[in-house]
Amino acid sequence: MKPENTKSALHPRNRHRERYDFEALIQTSAALAPYVKLNAYGDASVDFADAQSVKALNQALLKQFYAVDAWDIPKHYLCPPIPGRADYLHYLADLLSEAHGKVPRGSSVRVLDIGVGANMIYPLIGTREYGWRFVGADIDAKALGNAQQIIDANALGDVIELRLQARPASIFKGMIQPDELFALTMCNPPFHGSLAEAQAGTQRKWRGLGKHVAKPSGNKHAALNFGGQGAELYCAGGEEGFLTAMVKESQQYAAQCVWFTSLVSKATNLPSLYRALNSVQAREVKTIAMTQGQKQSRIVAWTFLDVNQRRAVLA
Repeated sequence: MKPENTKSALHPRNRHRERYDFEALIQTSAALAPYVKLNAYGDASVDFADAQSVKALNQALLKQFYAVDAWDIPKHYLCPPIPGRADYLHYLADLLSEAHGKVPRGSSVRVLDIGVGANMIYPLIGTREYGWRFVGADIDAKALGNAQQIIDANALGDVIELRLQARPASIFKGMIQPDELFALTMCNPPFHGSLAEAQAGTQRKWRGLGKHVAKPSGNKHAALNFGGQGAELYCAGGEEGFLTAMVKESQQYAAQCVWFTSLVSKATNLPSLYRALNSVQAREVKTIAMTQGQKQSRIVAWTFLDVNQRRAVLA
C-alpha cells in the first residue's frame, strides 16, 4: 500500500504533516541531492538508516522551514527526526495557552531544555515558531561547544543561552538560578539503562528496517548506528530512574516554573512516574499522547502552581 500524503497524527500546526517534498528541499539545500533515491513505491526518499542521509535531510528541513542556515553535529551524536521534535513544542504551546487564553509568543516565554545536546533542535524550532527564549542545559561540554557554534553561525545569541551541568547527578540544580522564572522545562530523557540495552535497541531498529544486524563489538559506536552519545541514550535506572529523579528535584523549584514536562517513551514507566508526582504533591498532572508514524509516545506535564499563579508568570 502506498503511503498517504498527510501525516495526520502530527499536531495541526506541525509544518511537516505533508510528505517530504524532496525537490523543494534539494533546491533549498543542494547537499541533500546525493542521498535522495527512489524507494520501492517509486517515490523520492532517503535511507533513514544512514546517518549522513538523515543529517543532510535535517539540514535541508531546518533551512527551508526554520531559516537555520548553518547546522551540523559531530560524528556519533544524536541526529533527531525533526517532525516529532516539532510536535513536542506545539503541544507545549497548547499547554501554555490554557492559562494564557491563546498561544503565548515572544521572548517573555522562557524555556529550559534539559539535555539540549549537540543538535539543539528544540531551541531552534521553538525560537523560530514562537519567538520563545531558551536555556539549553547539558552535561556534555563537547555537545554544548557544537551547539554554541550553531548559535553563533545563525546569530541566535540573544534568544538561546547554554549552561553546562557540572553535577551529572543533578537535573535542575545549578540550571535554574535564584529568582529565575521559566514558563516551561522540557526533556527527552535517556531511554535505556545501560550500553548493552542501547545496543539491543539499535539491533531491533535494524531488523525493523530489514537491514543486516551487526553484532556488538568493542567499539560502542559501531553498535549504535542510529547515533547518540552515552548520556543521550542511557543512564543508571534508565528512563524510569531519570524521570523519578526529575520529579523529586522539580519540587525544589515549584514556584519557578509553570510547567515541568518530559517525553515518556515507555508506557510501562507511567505508573511509577505518577506515584512520584503524587508523592511531591503536584497540583496538576497532564498526559498528552503523541504519534509519529508507528511510534507511540507521550508528554507528561506537571505543575505546582494554581491557575492564577500560572497566569501571573505568563503575563
